Amino acid sequence: MKHIKLLALALSIVFATACKDNKKETETEMETEVEETMENEKVMSKELSFKLTPKSDSNVSGKVEFKQKGNKVTMSAKMSGLTPGTHAIHIHAEADCSSPDGTSTGGHWNPTAQPHGKWGDEAGYHKGDIGNFEVGEDGTGNVLFSTDQWCIGCGDETKDILGKAIIVHQGTDDFTSQPSGAAGSRVSCGGIIE
Repeated sequence: MKHIKLLALALSIVFATACKDNKKETETEMETEVEETMENEKVMSKELSFKLTPKSDSNVSGKVEFKQKGNKVTMSAKMSGLTPGTHAIHIHAEADCSSPDGTSTGGHWNPTAQPHGKWGDEAGYHKGDIGNFEVGEDGTGNVLFSTDQWCIGCGDETKDILGKAIIVHQGTDDFTSQPSGAAGSRVSCGGIIE
């Protein structure tokens, strides 16, 4: 009988210890999951905005906003001072708008070394080939563009738009001329920086 009581006591201690260790493991796992969720939410939701300034003796100005939710980035741009008609807008390689003609931004952002083309073209396109937009008689234009091929500050050289620039062109992108679509002078510029 004494052995049975000792055995029952030993089993109780083993069970209590196992439950306590299991509880610690479960708490640690829950804390890790909460930390990962909080970290993912930080990555999944980012915003930045900046002004576009006139270049090439134009009066074109505006504002650009980027918002990232999950793996999707949405760009909205509002511009004024443009001539009526069709204009091109691109992401260029450098966030340097210091030159009077905007050429300090370099060429189109093309981290995957593709030919210039219309966004989504199977023959290839630059990650900066946003495309064309229409401007009304009042000289204002708007662009709304979304993609999962960009990110804001993720560090992936083939997706990260930080350190690049938005360029608005005087003309239309023909989607075929290499390397830039023959879109004309750069009339407005804004660096994509935090």
